[in-house]
Amino acid sequence: MRALPLDDPGTADVRSPGRFLWWMAKEQWATLAGGMFFGIIWASSQAVMPLVLGRAIDAGVTSRDGSALVKYAGLMLLVGVVQAVSGIIRHRFAVSNWLIAAYRTVQLVGRKAVELGMTLPRKVSTGEVVAIGTNDLGHIGQVMDVSARFSGAVVSFLLVSVILLQTSVTLGLVVLVGVPLLMLAVGPLLSPLQRRAAHQRELMGDLSNTATDIVSGLRVLRGIGGEQVFHDRYRRESQATRRAGVAVARLQSVLDGLQVFLPGIFVVIVVWLGARFAVAGTITPGELVAFYGYAAFLLIPLRTATEYASKIIRARVAARRICRVLAASPDYVDPATPAPSPPAGSVLADARTGLHVEPGRLTAIVVEQPEAAAALADRLGMCAEQTDEDVTYGGVPLTRLTTAEVRRRIVVSDSGAALFAGPLARALDPFGRGRLDQAIRTADAEDVLDALPERLDAVVTERGRSFSGGQRQRLVLARALVADPEVLVLVEPTSAVDAHTEARIASRLREHRAARTTVVTTTSPLVLAAADVVVYLRDDRVAATGTHTDLLERVPEYRWLVTREAGSDLTAEGIR
Repeated sequence: MRALPLDDPGTADVRSPGRFLWWMAKEQWATLAGGMFFGIIWASSQAVMPLVLGRAIDAGVTSRDGSALVKYAGLMLLVGVVQAVSGIIRHRFAVSNWLIAAYRTVQLVGRKAVELGMTLPRKVSTGEVVAIGTNDLGHIGQVMDVSARFSGAVVSFLLVSVILLQTSVTLGLVVLVGVPLLMLAVGPLLSPLQRRAAHQRELMGDLSNTATDIVSGLRVLRGIGGEQVFHDRYRRESQATRRAGVAVARLQSVLDGLQVFLPGIFVVIVVWLGARFAVAGTITPGELVAFYGYAAFLLIPLRTATEYASKIIRARVAARRICRVLAASPDYVDPATPAPSPPAGSVLADARTGLHVEPGRLTAIVVEQPEAAAALADRLGMCAEQTDEDVTYGGVPLTRLTTAEVRRRIVVSDSGAALFAGPLARALDPFGRGRLDQAIRTADAEDVLDALPERLDAVVTERGRSFSGGQRQRLVLARALVADPEVLVLVEPTSAVDAHTEARIASRLREHRAARTTVVTTTSPLVLAAADVVVYLRDDRVAATGTHTDLLERVPEYRWLVTREAGSDLTAEGIR
């Protein structure tokens, strides 16, 4: 059995859902082959049991031969033991195949999410990722699970057909011809089922998106009284999803009913023919008993075949969604020939705005619109949607460096950053850099630890929702400080804390990042006062540069923005 999670999930073939499923099967061929092998033994043991029983009746009971009866009874016991043991092993392989496929899917999607980074929300909706983790991986695992039973069903069907042909050509031909015809009778239902399942999957993704939006903006919704609006919207979408699910279930119920009805009719025909042959003396009493056993057994491979068809359809729908996520490409592709790495302590510059960030200094950027500040921060860290060569580090455009190098040397921490679930120490210092205590002090987050009985061993809930907004913001700042990059870009790092906390963070941040480049987008006077240099942007261009005190004195527009004084001071000369 393989250890999970996998060391390397591999590189998936995402050209089509069928290719993806075939690639998944090849990646776990060993466990699939094991499941198929024992599935064949398990099903074949069931298939030959009626034959042994019939021989026991003819050779032992009808002929009154005690030794023959004992011999065939022992053979039945042996076949039963083989069937039981192979059934247990087959089930173990089936569970392993399910788990391996599910884990591989999760690892592939997780790796793609890390690769895309901030590109992920722009390429794939949150609902898509959630639906993959809650539904799609199950369908992928199920098709790997049922494959072992399906192979056993095919082999056992052929085995029963051969046995029947040796006993009665007519019955053998009925089985060989009748079973494929029954499968063809189910075929017309498969295509509509796939369409309905795909439509339901679309609606489930949209519903997950709506639920995520509601949870993320719950406080805002309560503040503006918008809960009822979103409640009605979620109710409409959930009802549409329910109706789509009912449509799928309606067709699935017909398919499930046919799995019983059609094989039942077929079994009646086989039993009727066998009984007629027995009355005519064409077959022996033991062979008649065996026919009854074969008729009952044929229900299993027939139902397994229709189950396999149903699950392969659902797996293809799921695979199409997974392929869409895995085929998404990041906004930035590493150059074929990267430029030489700029030396440490280089100037970070943006030609579009005229910004020059001197190395080793705490630079504050003031922009009237928070969205513009966040967009600038993203561009400085090569996290924006579109790439250009305006941003340079040491004169080298960031786009000419590898993404890994840029991420290592320049870290952007925005106000929307979240905490991962798990132990708090690992969430803040995932690589064990060992600078956590100092980072927590700089972020003034000691009180957060004091409120937790387990302190750093406390378990963080999903996205850190157990913390308040101010606590989460300070913990995110501590995590960014632990990374200790050459250039740290912080977007409104103190917007959710009180003035006293903000003042402590501002003074400690300057000390913590001494001799290293730090960029902070903010309009907080306390943070601006601690900065070495303040850059004021107007209309996406640098309008003024200086210290906070200097800009307060000579740029009225800046003074109004950071202090919210009356606009009467904004003289035409000052604005100009």
